[in-house]
Amino acid sequence: MIRFVFTIFAFSVTAFAQIRPLAQEHVTIWESPDPARIYGYTPGICRLPSGRLLVTHEISSAGKPVPPEGKAFHESRILTSDDRGKTWTHRADFDLSFARPFVAGKALYILGRDKQVAVIRSDDEGVTWSKRSFLNDTGIWHQSACNVHFAKGNVYLVMEKHAPKRGITGWQVADLAPVLMRAKADSDLTKRENWTFASEMVFEDIPESRLPNAFGLPFHPMDRKKVTFLVPPKGRGIAPLGWCETNVVQFTDPDHVWFDPEGKTFHLWMRANTGMTNYAAIAQVHENDDGSMTTALVKSPAGTPMLYAPCPGGQMRFHVLRDEQTKLFWLLGSQSTDSTIRPERMPKERWGLPDNERQRLVLHFSKNMIDWCFAGLVAKGDTPRESRHYAAMCIDGDDLCIVSRSGDEQAHSAHNGNLITFHRVPGFRSLVY
Repeated sequence: MIRFVFTIFAFSVTAFAQIRPLAQEHVTIWESPDPARIYGYTPGICRLPSGRLLVTHEISSAGKPVPPEGKAFHESRILTSDDRGKTWTHRADFDLSFARPFVAGKALYILGRDKQVAVIRSDDEGVTWSKRSFLNDTGIWHQSACNVHFAKGNVYLVMEKHAPKRGITGWQVADLAPVLMRAKADSDLTKRENWTFASEMVFEDIPESRLPNAFGLPFHPMDRKKVTFLVPPKGRGIAPLGWCETNVVQFTDPDHVWFDPEGKTFHLWMRANTGMTNYAAIAQVHENDDGSMTTALVKSPAGTPMLYAPCPGGQMRFHVLRDEQTKLFWLLGSQSTDSTIRPERMPKERWGLPDNERQRLVLHFSKNMIDWCFAGLVAKGDTPRESRHYAAMCIDGDDLCIVSRSGDEQAHSAHNGNLITFHRVPGFRSLVY
C-alpha cells in the first residue's frame, strides 16, 4: 500500500514538473522556397504607437551562387501586422543588412549597414521608405538586430566596426570595436550630423584579453592569427577570442555598484566567443562634458578590470530588453545543454562546437544584469537542426512579441534555417517570482 501511494505521488510530481514552452505555437512570417540554398537571417521587431508590429529580416544564399542566374542572392524585407501578429503584409525590401527597426520621435527607422552604417526612414508607419542615408564613409561594420535604448531624450544603440590590419582572417570577432551611437530622439536620424559615435576599443588590442585567467578561457584551442580547424573532427573550428552582437544597458538603481548618479555611463553586453557557455563580454561607455563618449573596460568595486560577466546564453546572440513597469532586464537567448561533449562525439546535425547549441530559446529576468532568474522556455526545435535562435523581442501591452530565426526538419543546418517565426508570450510579467 505504501509503495502504491509513493508511485502515484512520484508520477504526479513528474507530470507537474514538466516544462511547457511559453510560446511554442508560432506564425511563420517567411518560409524558404529552397531550404538547401536560401536561408533566413537577422529578424528584428518593434511596436509602433498605433499598435502595429513591424518586422525586418534578411534572406540570403550565404554568398553562394543560386540557380538559375548563378549569382549569390540577398535581400532584406519589411513586414507589418495590424492583428497582433496573426497575419503579415510584405511592405518593402531594403538594401541593408544586420538591421533593426525602432521608433524615435515621430518617425520609424531601420538602421543597419552596407559596409558603412546607414539608415532609412518611414513617416507612414512602414508603408513607404526613404532612400538610404549613410552615417559615415569609412570602415566595414557589423552587428545584429540587438536592442535600442532611450534616455535623457536621446536614442542609444551600438554598431561594431572592424579594425583593419590585425592579421585575423575568417570570423573576425577579435577585430571588432563596439561603438555606442547617440542622437536626439526627436531629430532627423537620417542626417549624420545628428549622431555622435563613441571611441573605438578593439578586443584584440585589449591587454586584458590575453591575461591568464582561472575560468578556462579559451575553452578549446585557438589560433589568434589564422583560422584553422584545431578541434577534431575536421570541419569543426573556432575563431579567436572576441566579442560581437552588442546590447546597451544603463543602471538606474542607486543601489547598483555601477550606478552613475549623473546618468552618463552606459554598459555594453556582448556575445562572448570563448568556447565556454554562459559568459557575456562587457564594456562601458562614459559621456564626457564636451559631448564625446569614451569606451573602456568595466572595473569591479575592487578596481579589477572585468572583461566577462555571467550571462545565460552569453555564448550566442542574445537580446536585452528593459521593462520600466517591473524595473527588470529581460534576456532572450539560447540555452546550452551539452557544452562539454567531446567534439568528435557530437551528432552530425549539431552546428559548430559544443557551445553552439541553437535548439532552445529561453527567457530570463534580472534586476542587475548579473543575477538571472529563469522565466521559461520560449520555444524549441525537435532536433538540433531545428533552431530557435537569434531572436529579437518587444513589449506589446502585457505580452512579449518575439521574432526568431528558425528551422524545421527541412533546414539546411542549425545555422542556416528556413523559417522566420513570430511568437507571443502572453502576460510575461506574471513570470516574475
